[in-house]
Amino acid sequence: MISKKAKYAIKALKVLTEEYGKGPVLISYISAKENIPKKFLEAILLELRNHGILQSQKGKGGGYLLRVDPGRVNLAQVLRVIDGPIAPTPCVSFNFYVKCDDCNDEVTCALRPIMERVRDANLGVYENTTLLTFQNPESLETKEIPIGANTAELVESSANRMTA
Repeated sequence: MISKKAKYAIKALKVLTEEYGKGPVLISYISAKENIPKKFLEAILLELRNHGILQSQKGKGGGYLLRVDPGRVNLAQVLRVIDGPIAPTPCVSFNFYVKCDDCNDEVTCALRPIMERVRDANLGVYENTTLLTFQNPESLETKEIPIGANTAELVESSANRMTA
């Protein structure tokens, strides 16, 4: 589950994507439009600025704006800045790996392969969802994945949809 802070960051970035190329956006505008507490939003935007996603402009006509094209910023980047690791357990994290204290052997661990699949599924969505998605949410393909489906079934099901 993503934190409320991450949800607010994504909502703020949605507004900044909508305003991309039009100049700086006031914190008060973002706060009112997305119903985000202003003080909390200030801290979130500052964190995103410090990690190179946003830039700020001071003074009259100032505010925040995206530092890079919204097509180059994906949700995985944002979530890592705000929430840290995306992986459900530290032993399967790509960027924040830590061996589990209660695990004797990662190779024979029954939980680890499942957590790797959860991580990969989440990353597949987060890494392939850029801020541009907010301009065209219909572009997201949503598909039901049957409980217990294996990879071969998913590939076959996807191929059948493409040819249908």
